[in-house]
Amino acid sequence: MRTSPITPLSDAIAGDAPAFPGAFAIRRRRYRPFLLTMILGIAALSAASVVVFRQAGAWLTVQDPLAPAHAIVVLSGSMPSRAREAARIYQQSFSAQVWISPGLPPARELEALGIAYVGESFYNQRVLMALGIPSNAIHILETPAANTEEEVREIARECRQQGAHSVILVTSKAHTRRVRFIWRRLVGNDPELIVRYACDDPFDAAHWWRTTSDALVVVRELLGLANAVLGFPSRPEPH
Repeated sequence: MRTSPITPLSDAIAGDAPAFPGAFAIRRRRYRPFLLTMILGIAALSAASVVVFRQAGAWLTVQDPLAPAHAIVVLSGSMPSRAREAARIYQQSFSAQVWISPGLPPARELEALGIAYVGESFYNQRVLMALGIPSNAIHILETPAANTEEEVREIARECRQQGAHSVILVTSKAHTRRVRFIWRRLVGNDPELIVRYACDDPFDAAHWWRTTSDALVVVRELLGLANAVLGFPSRPEPH
Protein backbone atom coordinates (compact mmCIF):
# COMPACT_ATOMS: atom_id res chain seq x y z
CA MET A 1 0.00 0.00 0.00
CA ARG A 2 1.47 3.29 -1.12
CA THR A 3 1.21 6.33 1.09
CA SER A 4 1.49 9.95 0.00
CA PRO A 5 4.46 11.78 1.28
CA ILE A 6 3.78 13.87 4.37
CA THR A 7 4.52 17.52 3.83
CA PRO A 8 6.31 19.09 6.76
CA LEU A 9 4.18 21.65 8.72
CA SER A 10 6.76 24.35 8.20
CA ASP A 11 6.61 23.86 4.44
CA ALA A 12 2.81 23.99 4.43
CA ILE A 13 2.74 27.22 6.39
CA ALA A 14 5.41 28.74 4.20
CA GLY A 15 3.55 27.71 1.08
CA ASP A 16 0.19 29.17 2.19
CA ALA A 17 1.58 32.34 3.72
CA PRO A 18 1.34 34.51 0.59
CA ALA A 19 -2.46 33.92 0.41
CA PHE A 20 -3.20 35.57 3.76
CA PRO A 21 -1.72 39.04 3.13
CA GLY A 22 -3.56 39.14 -0.19
CA ALA A 23 -6.90 38.32 1.44
CA PHE A 24 -6.43 40.92 4.15
CA ALA A 25 -5.49 43.52 1.56
CA ILE A 26 -8.65 42.83 -0.43
CA ARG A 27 -10.84 43.11 2.70
CA ARG A 28 -9.07 46.30 3.73
CA ARG A 29 -9.71 47.88 0.34
CA ARG A 30 -13.34 46.72 0.46
CA TYR A 31 -14.09 48.25 3.88
CA ARG A 32 -11.94 51.36 3.52
CA PRO A 33 -14.73 53.54 1.96
CA PHE A 34 -17.17 52.43 4.66
CA LEU A 35 -14.72 53.21 7.46
CA LEU A 36 -13.83 56.56 5.90
CA THR A 37 -17.52 57.46 5.55
CA MET A 38 -18.21 56.47 9.15
CA ILE A 39 -15.30 58.55 10.45
CA LEU A 40 -16.35 61.56 8.40
CA GLY A 41 -19.94 61.14 9.57
CA ILE A 42 -18.94 61.05 13.22
CA ALA A 43 -16.76 64.13 12.72
CA ALA A 44 -19.58 66.00 10.98
CA LEU A 45 -22.08 65.09 13.73
CA SER A 46 -19.63 66.19 16.39
CA ALA A 47 -19.04 69.52 14.65
CA ALA A 48 -22.80 70.04 14.18
CA SER A 49 -23.44 69.22 17.83
CA VAL A 50 -20.93 71.84 18.92
CA VAL A 51 -22.54 74.44 16.64
CA VAL A 52 -26.05 73.63 17.89
CA PHE A 53 -24.87 73.70 21.49
CA ARG A 54 -23.21 77.09 21.09
CA GLN A 55 -26.14 78.61 19.18
CA ALA A 56 -28.88 77.46 21.57
CA GLY A 57 -28.95 80.77 23.45
CA ALA A 58 -29.12 82.85 20.28
CA TRP A 59 -31.81 80.59 18.81
CA LEU A 60 -34.01 81.10 21.87
CA THR A 61 -33.76 84.89 21.58
CA VAL A 62 -36.16 86.47 19.07
CA GLN A 63 -37.80 89.88 18.73
CA ASP A 64 -40.41 91.50 16.51
CA PRO A 65 -40.33 95.05 15.13
CA LEU A 66 -42.26 97.51 17.25
CA ALA A 67 -45.61 98.71 15.96
CA PRO A 68 -48.64 100.43 17.53
CA ALA A 69 -50.65 98.03 19.70
CA HIS A 70 -53.64 98.02 21.98
CA ALA A 71 -51.52 97.36 25.08
CA ILE A 72 -48.04 96.59 26.33
CA VAL A 73 -48.01 93.59 28.66
CA VAL A 74 -45.39 92.97 31.34
CA LEU A 75 -45.12 89.21 31.81
CA SER A 76 -44.45 88.05 35.36
CA GLY A 77 -40.89 87.40 36.44
CA SER A 78 -37.49 89.08 36.06
CA MET A 79 -38.55 92.16 37.98
CA PRO A 80 -37.88 95.05 37.35
CA SER A 81 -36.23 94.68 33.90
CA ARG A 82 -39.45 93.76 32.08
CA ALA A 83 -41.33 96.68 33.61
CA ARG A 84 -38.51 99.06 32.65
CA GLU A 85 -38.66 97.86 29.05
CA ALA A 86 -42.43 98.28 28.98
CA ALA A 87 -41.98 101.86 30.18
CA ARG A 88 -39.48 102.55 27.39
CA ILE A 89 -41.92 101.25 24.79
CA TYR A 90 -44.77 103.27 26.31
CA GLN A 91 -42.67 106.43 26.18
CA GLN A 92 -42.23 105.86 22.43
CA SER A 93 -46.03 106.09 22.08
CA PHE A 94 -46.59 102.57 20.75
CA SER A 95 -49.52 102.11 23.13
CA ALA A 96 -51.58 104.12 25.59
CA GLN A 97 -51.76 101.47 28.29
CA VAL A 98 -49.61 98.91 30.08
CA TRP A 99 -50.96 95.66 31.48
CA ILE A 100 -49.29 93.68 34.23
CA SER A 101 -49.62 89.90 34.22
CA PRO A 102 -49.60 88.70 37.84
CA GLY A 103 -47.70 85.55 38.65
CA LEU A 104 -49.05 82.98 41.05
CA PRO A 105 -48.13 84.31 44.51
CA PRO A 106 -47.21 82.25 47.58
CA ALA A 107 -49.79 84.24 49.51
CA ARG A 108 -51.50 81.29 51.25
CA GLU A 109 -48.24 79.88 52.58
CA LEU A 110 -47.17 83.29 53.87
CA GLU A 111 -50.58 84.05 55.33
CA ALA A 112 -50.35 80.82 57.33
CA LEU A 113 -47.18 82.27 58.85
CA GLY A 114 -48.83 85.60 59.53
CA ILE A 115 -46.81 87.37 56.82
CA ALA A 116 -48.52 89.77 54.44
CA TYR A 117 -47.52 89.30 50.79
CA VAL A 118 -47.63 92.42 48.66
CA GLY A 119 -46.93 90.72 45.32
CA GLU A 120 -44.77 91.22 42.26
CA SER A 121 -47.53 93.14 40.48
CA PHE A 122 -47.40 95.82 43.16
CA TYR A 123 -43.71 96.44 42.54
CA ASN A 124 -44.04 96.31 38.76
CA GLN A 125 -46.74 98.95 39.04
CA ARG A 126 -44.49 101.10 41.22
CA VAL A 127 -41.62 100.75 38.73
CA LEU A 128 -43.87 101.87 35.88
CA MET A 129 -45.14 104.84 37.85
CA ALA A 130 -41.62 105.80 38.90
CA LEU A 131 -40.68 105.89 35.22
CA GLY A 132 -43.46 108.33 34.39
CA ILE A 133 -46.41 106.16 33.43
CA PRO A 134 -49.66 107.49 34.94
CA SER A 135 -51.54 105.14 37.22
CA ASN A 136 -54.69 105.30 35.06
CA ALA A 137 -52.68 103.86 32.15
CA ILE A 138 -51.71 100.76 34.16
CA HIS A 139 -53.98 97.73 34.37
CA ILE A 140 -53.27 94.60 36.44
CA LEU A 141 -54.86 91.51 34.94
CA GLU A 142 -57.36 89.80 37.19
CA THR A 143 -56.26 86.14 37.12
CA PRO A 144 -52.80 85.11 38.36
CA ALA A 145 -50.97 82.65 36.10
CA ALA A 146 -48.76 79.75 37.11
CA ASN A 147 -46.87 79.52 33.82
CA THR A 148 -46.53 81.02 30.34
CA GLU A 149 -49.41 78.99 28.90
CA GLU A 150 -51.83 80.40 31.49
CA GLU A 151 -50.49 83.91 30.96
CA VAL A 152 -51.04 83.70 27.21
CA ARG A 153 -54.61 82.43 27.67
CA GLU A 154 -55.43 85.22 30.14
CA ILE A 155 -53.91 87.96 27.97
CA ALA A 156 -55.75 86.69 24.89
CA ARG A 157 -59.02 86.59 26.83
CA GLU A 158 -58.50 90.22 27.96
CA CYS A 159 -57.66 91.28 24.41
CA ARG A 160 -60.87 89.75 23.05
CA GLN A 161 -62.95 91.36 25.79
CA GLN A 162 -61.54 94.75 24.80
CA GLY A 163 -61.64 94.14 21.06
CA ALA A 164 -57.85 94.36 20.75
CA HIS A 165 -56.17 93.07 17.59
CA SER A 166 -52.53 93.52 18.55
CA VAL A 167 -50.53 93.40 21.75
CA ILE A 168 -46.88 93.82 22.76
CA LEU A 169 -45.58 91.22 25.22
CA VAL A 170 -42.42 92.11 27.13
CA THR A 171 -40.36 89.30 28.58
CA SER A 172 -36.74 88.17 29.00
CA LYS A 173 -34.42 87.36 26.10
CA ALA A 174 -34.34 83.57 26.34
CA HIS A 175 -38.10 83.41 26.99
CA THR A 176 -39.10 85.15 23.75
CA ARG A 177 -39.17 82.13 21.42
CA ARG A 178 -41.31 80.10 23.82
CA VAL A 179 -43.74 83.00 24.26
CA ARG A 180 -44.06 83.38 20.48
CA PHE A 181 -44.56 79.64 19.93
CA ILE A 182 -47.20 79.29 22.66
CA TRP A 183 -49.07 82.39 21.46
CA ARG A 184 -49.23 81.17 17.86
CA ARG A 185 -50.26 77.70 19.00
CA LEU A 186 -53.01 78.81 21.39
CA VAL A 187 -54.13 82.15 19.96
CA GLY A 188 -53.03 82.38 16.33
CA ASN A 189 -52.65 85.70 14.52
CA ASP A 190 -55.57 87.62 16.02
CA PRO A 191 -54.76 89.32 18.26
CA GLU A 192 -51.37 89.78 16.62
CA LEU A 193 -48.38 89.28 18.89
CA ILE A 194 -45.37 91.56 19.03
CA VAL A 195 -42.80 89.99 21.33
CA ARG A 196 -40.04 92.14 22.82
CA TYR A 197 -37.29 91.43 25.32
CA ALA A 198 -35.89 93.63 28.06
CA CYS A 199 -32.78 95.23 26.57
CA ASP A 200 -31.03 95.27 29.95
CA ASP A 201 -31.55 91.54 30.50
CA PRO A 202 -28.05 90.22 31.41
CA PHE A 203 -28.54 86.89 29.58
CA ASP A 204 -25.48 86.24 27.38
CA ALA A 205 -26.86 84.37 24.38
CA ALA A 206 -23.44 83.94 22.75
CA HIS A 207 -21.80 82.39 25.83
CA TRP A 208 -24.72 81.02 27.83
CA TRP A 209 -22.78 77.96 29.07
CA ARG A 210 -20.26 80.10 30.97
CA THR A 211 -22.55 80.90 33.91
CA THR A 212 -24.83 78.67 35.94
CA SER A 213 -27.73 81.13 35.77
CA ASP A 214 -27.69 81.36 31.96
CA ALA A 215 -27.25 77.60 31.58
CA LEU A 216 -30.27 76.97 33.80
CA VAL A 217 -32.30 79.47 31.77
CA VAL A 218 -31.47 77.66 28.51
CA VAL A 219 -32.33 74.25 29.95
CA ARG A 220 -35.62 75.54 31.36
CA GLU A 221 -36.60 77.18 28.08
CA LEU A 222 -35.76 74.13 25.99
CA LEU A 223 -37.81 71.92 28.31
CA GLY A 224 -40.65 74.43 28.23
CA LEU A 225 -40.59 74.48 24.44
CA ALA A 226 -40.60 70.70 24.31
CA ASN A 227 -43.61 70.67 26.63
CA ALA A 228 -45.43 73.14 24.37
CA VAL A 229 -44.59 71.21 21.20
CA LEU A 230 -45.97 68.02 22.77
CA GLY A 231 -49.23 69.74 23.71
CA PHE A 232 -48.49 70.65 27.34
CA PRO A 233 -48.45 67.17 28.89
CA SER A 234 -46.70 68.62 31.95
CA ARG A 235 -48.93 71.07 33.79
CA PRO A 236 -48.67 73.12 37.00
CA GLU A 237 -50.37 72.01 40.15
CA PRO A 238 -54.02 73.07 40.46
CA HIS A 239 -54.49 76.51 42.02
